[in-house]
Amino acid sequence: MPPSASESTALLGNGNGSHSRPTFAHRVKAVITAEGEPSWAESYKFFLFGSYFNLFLAFIPLSFLANFFGWDASLRFSFSFIAIIPLAKLLGEATEQMSAKLGQTLAGLLNASFGNAVEIIVGIAALLQDELRIVQTSMLGSILSNLLLVLGCSFLAAGFKFKESNFQVTAAQASSSLMTLACITLVIPAAYHSTMLAADGAKNKLPLLFSAEADIDQSGLLAISRGTALLLLGVYVAYLCFQLKTHAYLFEAEEDEAEAPRMSVVAAGVALLLTTIVTSFCADYLVASIDETAERYHIPKAFIGLILLPIVANAAEHVTSVWMAMKGKMELTIGICVGSSIQIATFVVPLLVIVGWISNHELTLFFANFETITLFVSVFLVNTLIQDGKSNYMEGLMLVTLYFVVALAFWVTD
Repeated sequence: MPPSASESTALLGNGNGSHSRPTFAHRVKAVITAEGEPSWAESYKFFLFGSYFNLFLAFIPLSFLANFFGWDASLRFSFSFIAIIPLAKLLGEATEQMSAKLGQTLAGLLNASFGNAVEIIVGIAALLQDELRIVQTSMLGSILSNLLLVLGCSFLAAGFKFKESNFQVTAAQASSSLMTLACITLVIPAAYHSTMLAADGAKNKLPLLFSAEADIDQSGLLAISRGTALLLLGVYVAYLCFQLKTHAYLFEAEEDEAEAPRMSVVAAGVALLLTTIVTSFCADYLVASIDETAERYHIPKAFIGLILLPIVANAAEHVTSVWMAMKGKMELTIGICVGSSIQIATFVVPLLVIVGWISNHELTLFFANFETITLFVSVFLVNTLIQDGKSNYMEGLMLVTLYFVVALAFWVTD
């Protein structure tokens, strides 16, 4: 039997049957328990038990214990390395769940901000520990991993199911052109560095192809890098407007009917905050163990930064991209791979340069000539393969092969 008017009034009033305005606590409660949204229990049940990736969450306490008790560097590195894999997935899940109710523009901005949260967290952790080499190689490695390994595996997987896959060529070319611009901005500091060495009368030019070390004034490189970082951030903001507003139709792809959110907005926001905090600790432990692990087990630090660390950040993204490609949704695959690389090159890397500027760490956009050439040829190959708007398994094999060649080169170079 429905409640009487007086009973309804009492429920909304002060308990004596008289009406009163809702208090601040009532308003907060109304937001937290919005009608139609999952409860907190339902939200966190999905968040913690919604993926097999979450089985690896067991490595989080192991990572904390290994660091607290000073266990062997290999254990600290391994436990932190594995722990970050599910955390990266949870960061993406929380971001996606928050985006579901925020509208296209806010959702796009949120995904742009937190889409590469693990790279940002690992980069800042390495930066604050003065591991500038790790910062640079991990950022470069994330770009190469997305462009070569993830995109290559996606083309390869789709090629075994479909003879040929098609995608929107205009959007792909716009994205690859921006990636080319970001690549060129990394070539300029390397060219400046080489020119300065020549002007200083360097006798042996061969090591420039293999080393980032040089005894020249860093002020010029810092000025170029910091100015370029500000300009790239401006270009990235313009790209977001291009993608989300002015030319959004180019990036639209056929999607399945949208699923109802599995988490409330507030629960997803809290989960995002907590996951970010835990990830920052694991990233800090991971970076702190790199030096000892590299020295004890004879693993080049460049290989750790360029190959191993990006695997952590891109594991969940890799699975999603391949899955979308096998379903024939190549626009989404291109968006994940090339879009993520653009975020790193035009947002994450410049952001870290600015953070280094603020924290008095001299992080520059100067990469060794060998690394710069590697990035350039990778971007060139990707641009060549996607310019016709079609893909097949052979193109995927080319990308994956180049990635393994790069991995082999960095295994023997440090």
